[in-house]
Amino acid sequence: MERTMEIARKAPPVGKITFEEFLAWADEDTWAEWEDGEVIMVSPASKQHQDLSVWLITVLNLYVRRRGLGWVGNAPFLMRLPKSGQGREPDILFVRSENLDRLKDTYLAGPADLVVEIISPESFHRDRGRKFIEYETDGVEEYWLIDPQRHQAEFYRLGDDAHYHVHLPDAEGVYRADVIPGFWLRVDWLWQSPLPDELEVLRQLGVLQ
Repeated sequence: MERTMEIARKAPPVGKITFEEFLAWADEDTWAEWEDGEVIMVSPASKQHQDLSVWLITVLNLYVRRRGLGWVGNAPFLMRLPKSGQGREPDILFVRSENLDRLKDTYLAGPADLVVEIISPESFHRDRGRKFIEYETDGVEEYWLIDPQRHQAEFYRLGDDAHYHVHLPDAEGVYRADVIPGFWLRVDWLWQSPLPDELEVLRQLGVLQ
């Protein structure tokens, strides 16, 4: 009976609701976004998606913490985009130290400085379409689109024209982040099975001996 009541309670509200009503309904385990005033449930991630997400969040979080550069979060944590009027749950997000005042208890009030979306078949069009435009409009400075099924990674940065422009890895296949000083990764790490040892990666990044 308790399980049935819990499922009923977490059923998404029907019709349009306010952002405050969305926050009151959702909890820390709810995988959902607030789009045009309606609740959009997010499908469960595949093992491949989950493994890559955990690997990236581990490396980024430890690097950022050791360098004292800001805060790294991951889904389900909501990012409220004021210009486009949406509430999104990026797979991974990074907020610089100088922008930590945007962090609230249950959401980020404004754009992250970096957003990473790991593409799945369910999210393909949304990550490349609506979210791309929303993140650009709201000033997410750097946007990574990682597609583990196609072994493709695209890295975008906001230009002076307020539009995203693709930035390619160097001749050795290394991409150097713009908003996280000193952070880099070899793109082919993302497709290795098993994924590279996180501690060895951090040693190469110079944060561990």
